[in-house]
Amino acid sequence: MADLPNDLRTALEQRLAEHSAAELRAAVTTLMATYRSGGAPAAGPILSRPVEVAAYAAYRMPATYAAMRSVFGALPMLSPTSLVDVGGGTGAAAWAAVAAYPSITAITVLDRVDGALRLGADLARSATSAALRNATWQRAMLPAGFPPAGSPADLVTMSYVLGELDGADRQALVDRAAAAGGAVVIVEPGTPAGYARILATRDQLLALGHAVVAPCPHQLACPLGGPVGGPRGAGDWCHFGARVNRTALHRRIKGADLPYEDEKFSYVATVPAVAATIDADPEARVIRRPAQRKGLVALRLCRPDGTAADRTVTKRDPALYRRARDTSWGDAFPA
Repeated sequence: MADLPNDLRTALEQRLAEHSAAELRAAVTTLMATYRSGGAPAAGPILSRPVEVAAYAAYRMPATYAAMRSVFGALPMLSPTSLVDVGGGTGAAAWAAVAAYPSITAITVLDRVDGALRLGADLARSATSAALRNATWQRAMLPAGFPPAGSPADLVTMSYVLGELDGADRQALVDRAAAAGGAVVIVEPGTPAGYARILATRDQLLALGHAVVAPCPHQLACPLGGPVGGPRGAGDWCHFGARVNRTALHRRIKGADLPYEDEKFSYVATVPAVAATIDADPEARVIRRPAQRKGLVALRLCRPDGTAADRTVTKRDPALYRRARDTSWGDAFPA
């Protein structure tokens, strides 16, 4: 579980206090309907008023932060010093990256919505991280505006961006991300459609000379194949989940009762193959929520040999059983 850091939560609550709960709830209701309908992206023209931008931040920053923090937790091998967050909106991914990688000293956030960039920059001024306080917030249309001149990118992130682009622009943007020369981390919704975009992007990055470092423990075809009706036709899709604690305000503006929500996402993380150190015998990846019953833990694993399989761990192996009990969805586990 990855909650917003204290400095971001405090700054966000202060900005939200500039609007009434009723205004925020009305704007969030519109955003939620847009997301669920598959219509115009939430970072699109509907963010035309300050209350809409604030509602977007309230609605999406906790979930995006949690998803990105979870992804970065699977990438301890990275040590970037510079970040370009493509389509970064109010900066949730940048905050998550700084929390995961204190090595980051330079940040550029690109987005097409001026209001989102202004709010993101405003929030970042309250950050304890100097990299966030000094970040560059730049308006850019994609893919033409990426990469920005003079902005290095050891790490390029795109969270919930590809679904906003048509096929040609999506491919062009991924080409440019790969050419930046550093790690590429792309996150999409944990739906069949989101996974299909990640699967196509994974294939594209491999063809461009990148190596996958997560979530896949191999460079082979995805053993799940693809979503129902997809080109590979296995009827399953790879996705993960991050739990988000809801504040009292978060619950009010979303009209929610539960004190938490689960953000489902699919992702791929790659590095240039020349920079990759691929373990000859890496661990598997847990690709479903572990099921615990008395004396056993059932795991669904993506394995280094390119296959997916179920594994049941019992108390007969005490050390492995203890590890299995502490293992979460998305973690590595012995193959």
